[in-house]
Amino acid sequence: MPDSRSYETQRDCPVARTLDVVGDRWTILILRDLSWGRRRYSALLESLKGISTNLLADRLKKLEEADMIVAVQYSAHPPRSEYKLTAKGKAFVPILAAIRDYGEEWEPRADLAATQKR
Repeated sequence: MPDSRSYETQRDCPVARTLDVVGDRWTILILRDLSWGRRRYSALLESLKGISTNLLADRLKKLEEADMIVAVQYSAHPPRSEYKLTAKGKAFVPILAAIRDYGEEWEPRADLAATQKR
């Protein structure tokens, strides 16, 4: 991605380089939703409660620039696209599953955590 946030000393670190692509707020959730089959902008916007339209558009553009997703036009008038994971984006799906598994184990929902402490 052109807007690298890594420090100069971190360019050799694959974790830092990956975070340059997926480390922004909402980006991993967008990838999650695309992996679940949500493809249209409106479906993503509905699913990602709290994201602004301009932020969603920005994150989709950055993911496309990073070759994680591709936009495929499905309507010419008005122009509308749906988004699909590329091979690079699909390669990230097991990482999403690992994050989900970690969250299930170590970051329980607040309502469940409260009942478990009783």
